[in-house]
Amino acid sequence: MANHLAGETSPYLLQHAANPVDWYSWGEQALTLARENDKPILLSIGYSACHWCHVMAHESFENAEIAAVMNELFVNIKVDREERPDLDQIYQAAHQMLTGRPGGWPLTMFLTPDGTPFFGGTYFPNTARHGLPAFPDLCRDVVDVYRQRPNDVAAQNRSLREMLAATTPRRQGKVSLGDTPIRAGRDALLRGYDSRFGGFGGAPKFPHASDLAFLLRRAGAGDDRAREVVLTTLTRMAHGGIYDQLGGGFCRYSVDERWEIPHFEKMLYDNGQLLGLYADAWSQSRESLFARVVEETAAWAIREMQLTDGAFASSLDADSEGEEGRFYVWDQDQIRAPLSEDEWRIASDHWGLDGPPNFERAHWHLRAVGSVAEADADAFARLRAKLLSHRETRIRPARDDKVLTAWNALMIEGLARAGRIFARADWVDAARRALSFIRSQLWRDGRLLATARGGRAHLPGYLDDYAFLILAVQELMLAGPRPGDAEFASALANALLNHFEDKANGGFHFTANDHETLIHRPKPAFDNSMPGGNAAAALALLRQGRQCGDGRYIEAAERTLRLFLPQAEGSGGASTLLMALMEMQAPSAKVNDLACTDVSCPMPDAVLRVP
Repeated sequence: MANHLAGETSPYLLQHAANPVDWYSWGEQALTLARENDKPILLSIGYSACHWCHVMAHESFENAEIAAVMNELFVNIKVDREERPDLDQIYQAAHQMLTGRPGGWPLTMFLTPDGTPFFGGTYFPNTARHGLPAFPDLCRDVVDVYRQRPNDVAAQNRSLREMLAATTPRRQGKVSLGDTPIRAGRDALLRGYDSRFGGFGGAPKFPHASDLAFLLRRAGAGDDRAREVVLTTLTRMAHGGIYDQLGGGFCRYSVDERWEIPHFEKMLYDNGQLLGLYADAWSQSRESLFARVVEETAAWAIREMQLTDGAFASSLDADSEGEEGRFYVWDQDQIRAPLSEDEWRIASDHWGLDGPPNFERAHWHLRAVGSVAEADADAFARLRAKLLSHRETRIRPARDDKVLTAWNALMIEGLARAGRIFARADWVDAARRALSFIRSQLWRDGRLLATARGGRAHLPGYLDDYAFLILAVQELMLAGPRPGDAEFASALANALLNHFEDKANGGFHFTANDHETLIHRPKPAFDNSMPGGNAAAALALLRQGRQCGDGRYIEAAERTLRLFLPQAEGSGGASTLLMALMEMQAPSAKVNDLACTDVSCPMPDAVLRVP
């Protein structure tokens, strides 16, 4: 029997619509049921491309006996973290507070009926192993605590809510907007740099696009060490298995410090950011490898991710045919079969295929270990085309084809920047098609919607949707402004100020002032896999204010910087915030190239030029 997910738009929720678990989506129906029956809530948060989400689903959620335990004890709620980043932020933070460990996906949280979590974890197996309890046993134990120790649960809930509230910064005294945080942020990143393999820290290793973008901007101002870190990291990534050596595009992260073996899901947000980053790096270095990465990644995005209506899909799954990476890896016979002896020699030398396999079951995942001689370049291009064609005959990973406004904005910005730098009108046109979809389908009555699929757009937009989209429109204007662009960017900026700004303390809430009431209202500023929402908003508003000469935008950006900069020193994830500070101190010349045509601006026919 179908549960309550059959009418959802999220492919992730629809993956669970036939589970024997009586799943609800997040909403008043499920929350009311929990309150009226005094049943705790089992909240499961994941996303469609997530390998371990699939594992837990197969082991537990598709198991009728385990589902019976869940249905008896809980109101079960399934959430797509990509559609509901507001919920994901809150409960990931709560997991960290309850367990002292970072979270991840699947996120498994147990809530009291008012939505406050009192226990949680990530993946739990169906049988006890790896030091983890069996999931059905855990469910029974959790309910025992809820029933037998209500006072302890209530006391912990009060404490947790206080801790969540304490994470929201408050306005402080005078805060300098000088160079000190920029220098400190640069030095902190360089201390964490992996000089052997590039990137920051050890395994697992993520691209950290915002950190590299910050250092690249430092490099453009003459910082040779920052330049070395960025160019080395981008080179290592391009040679590694995190990059699809045949089809282009980057996977989400590498499980090792060498960039060799990834978790194989490909996310739109990573590739949008990296596309613009590699284009900027090429403009500084003229490194031909970076040009090839931009060309191949843009081609991948348009070929595999752009939908017929112009918008971009969200992700490609890590798994195919029930195995992670199966679509991408090769055994030796599979590679040799379509190649000539000369092509096999070139491929073997370049990808290290004469050594031991680097993946499970005697398979290789391709990564570059040697260069290709100039005399072999044409043959190498042909053999890559042969292997890509052969790979296309395999069963493809599932594509999550929902449209997310914020993620589309990151790809629009990346394609527009790459198109401008490389003079590729086709890339700019692809970005414009995506923007046209957002304006026609996700912009209603002066407000953004967060997601769309199958002709249905819904869920109110979040801070990231507005901030990232302003930056995307600004980048498209640099690539070639069109009538209405400036007005749209101003309308987005006005909605940001009217519905998200914290007027008392500065900065912006992640949710609008008419959003549903949750147990916490975050104000995120620091980068993770995407730029921090407040940092992106500050950067976007500075540029918009200078373009239009509207002081409201600049003042809101400055209030945001003064609120969050005291937390930036010594903290990770401050790079976009620091780029906003750099923009305030020395605005990009590109911003002053924009002409404002918005009749609502104080200076409708001029640009406010700030020295």
